[in-house]
Amino acid sequence: MQLTTHTWGAGDRVALLVHGMMADHRTWRRVGPALADRGYRVVGVDLPGHGGSPRGGGADGARRYRLDDMALALAAACPHGVDAAVGHSLGAVVLERAIGRGMAVERAVYSDPAWRSEPHDLAPARAYKHATRDEIRAANPRWEAAAVDDEVACLALWDPDTVTVLEPPPGLPASAVRPSLVLLADPSERVTPGGQELLRARRFALRTVPGAGHSIHRDDFPGFMSALSGWV
Repeated sequence: MQLTTHTWGAGDRVALLVHGMMADHRTWRRVGPALADRGYRVVGVDLPGHGGSPRGGGADGARRYRLDDMALALAAACPHGVDAAVGHSLGAVVLERAIGRGMAVERAVYSDPAWRSEPHDLAPARAYKHATRDEIRAANPRWEAAAVDDEVACLALWDPDTVTVLEPPPGLPASAVRPSLVLLADPSERVTPGGQELLRARRFALRTVPGAGHSIHRDDFPGFMSALSGWV
């Protein structure tokens, strides 16, 4: 499966951005140019079932999206020699899985990763496909207007069957294969305090962005970029 990508900048270093569930490369509207200004060639990937990338195949009633397949597709779309990769939510899960299977990345940042260990009702996520602009704005009062517009456009292209990649929940990774930073919302609904202690024991560095919700880079862009200090 060939994924759609979007590029900012033309620097000597390479940064990879992997969006979360329901989004696509547009979620990085501010992050991509900011990293390009730091000297990176920044590549934003649309995961399967999102943005301009292909939908999942298979017979009617068959499971059309699998985490390992997404990880393989990401690795195939990944530029050679990635210096830094950032994944948000589902994107963090897919990125970690791809790195664990050999995708070459020097440093990884996982932004409020969807590493739940307990089963979670995904029906509300499916229903969000039909959220209106006003509902998106009400749910995300800290977002700028352009981010709300992006979300509307992303939802129009998103295949809600992608939620099945989180069934069963992926749980916490066993170890940090590469130098890895986990950025957390305040509080994080996806990584519990106990889970945070386990991640530290498994060689992940952790930072929290005070007051930020799940979509840290859209809730508090300056806080998000500051939290990347020393990693990107």
